[in-house]
Amino acid sequence: MRDYIYDGTFEGLLTCVYHHYYTDRANGIFTKDNYQANMFCSYMEVETDPAKAQRVYDAIQNKISDYDLRSVYRAFLSSIPGKEMIILKYIVFGFRKGSSVSSLHGNPIVNDFQAILKKVSVETERMLQFVRFSVMEGDVLYAEIEPDHDVLELIHTHFCDRFKNEPFIIRDVGRDKAMIAYQKHWYISSFDDDMIPAISSEEADYRSLWKTFFDNIAIKERKNSRCQRQFMPERYWKHLTEMTLY
Repeated sequence: MRDYIYDGTFEGLLTCVYHHYYTDRANGIFTKDNYQANMFCSYMEVETDPAKAQRVYDAIQNKISDYDLRSVYRAFLSSIPGKEMIILKYIVFGFRKGSSVSSLHGNPIVNDFQAILKKVSVETERMLQFVRFSVMEGDVLYAEIEPDHDVLELIHTHFCDRFKNEPFIIRDVGRDKAMIAYQKHWYISSFDDDMIPAISSEEADYRSLWKTFFDNIAIKERKNSRCQRQFMPERYWKHLTEMTLY
């Protein structure tokens, strides 16, 4: 057995799965930044190989199911420590059990895997509720998010359908990347502070009006932050227009 160190990409992880079968069983799978050498276990730096990754991709699709292939990718988008070995164990178990694997909820391997999926799904749903856009110069809609998990591409269908004819940018601040979309065409690109469009004068006016309106109708004595936190976790507040004006 040995540890595998990979580049953090999905193709890199699938390449590690290939080596688990054809080189040596994996003791652990880590990105280079998160690896601490273990004197009791050797390690190998895995170079991402598209051909090897494709073989594993096809095997998951053919020997398990399309559903599980999508689930494996969604689990990969999580930020759960040790996700790689949880995914590997699920794939190995899936090769044995076939398409029925996802229904074996009592099995600890399946349970650990589905716990990751649940976290990713919950955060994806929250992003659909908590994204707030501002109108920037050039009538570009712009929003910032800071999700725990890398769900940016999982929300594209909702917003591309919602803003069919309007250009928009949703930036994942913590990962320095953004989804850029217009007329249902979208892509994900690196994105930093220098690339943020300037806010439009109309947006600034609307924010001022909203703050005035909110200040006048709010009943300070009935403010209930605890109730707000139950329905809207505080870690999302900094990017919600209504909360920054509160």
